Amino acid sequence: MPNTAADGAIVNPGHIDEDHLHVAAAIVWESPDQRRFLIARRPRGKHLEDLWELPGGKLEAGESVVDALQRELEEEIGIVPTEVAPFMRVYYRYPERNVLLDTWVVEAYRGEVSARERQELCWVGSDSLDEFSFPPADLPILDAIKCSWTTGTRRHP
Repeated sequence: MPNTAADGAIVNPGHIDEDHLHVAAAIVWESPDQRRFLIARRPRGKHLEDLWELPGGKLEAGESVVDALQRELEEEIGIVPTEVAPFMRVYYRYPERNVLLDTWVVEAYRGEVSARERQELCWVGSDSLDEFSFPPADLPILDAIKCSWTTGTRRHP
């Protein structure tokens, strides 16, 4: 996987004093009996362009993580989560900004996945993750997803 190491990632941080961008990210399972989840390619011209990521986006002022997740997933990929559970949080300091990824498992949703923002989408399994490049902040999340497959659960081990 041609990624930058995630050595600077802080997994499940407590209180964060620094200025940061709070992002809701989703692990959207293709179906309950399959082991594939959705990733999206970041558009050109944006921070970390062309890298793959979990779908989601920035929280707006006063918005809860679940509300942001529902809004972003409907806007970006045309689904409305109906059943979600917290997975993990990762704080990462990029040179240009600090990011808190608040990751949730989407276990059920309404609608059909579609690329509403013309982004490239792909369903992936743990065996094919090495074929994609991800931002450093995503790497601990992907490792935890792989671990959840080996333990037989789709929530954080």
